[in-house]
Amino acid sequence: MADARLDALVEAARAARTRAYAPYSGFAVGAAALGGDRIFTGGNVENASFPVSVCAERNAVAAMLDGGQQRLDAVAIVTDAAAPAPPCGACRQVLWEFGPSALVVSETLAGERLVWALGDLLPAPFERGPR
Repeated sequence: MADARLDALVEAARAARTRAYAPYSGFAVGAAALGGDRIFTGGNVENASFPVSVCAERNAVAAMLDGGQQRLDAVAIVTDAAAPAPPCGACRQVLWEFGPSALVVSETLAGERLVWALGDLLPAPFERGPR
């Protein structure tokens, strides 16, 4: 994937991070999903009942699905962590459902960036049987 396309995806995730709702952890995350030629964003949404909180990556995928796209090509994540943060295990599984060959890019607010193939982050995904 071209660097300019990854840069645009990261910038969309950076903007989504500013709209995240993270009053409990203080760990705002922005995500941007690339589906086809469109970018869909989401921020994490926390809740006082922690198990019902939703990660930014899953919110971006939900926006992508709502936008009529079912194939994930790449996802970008932006956090204020000291090092680029990969998606959590639940998000990795959801990303796999829609983009097993997707790229995952994570960047810090300071600009440090890592890129992975989703298959490297989730080497043994859960998959349903034949459809």
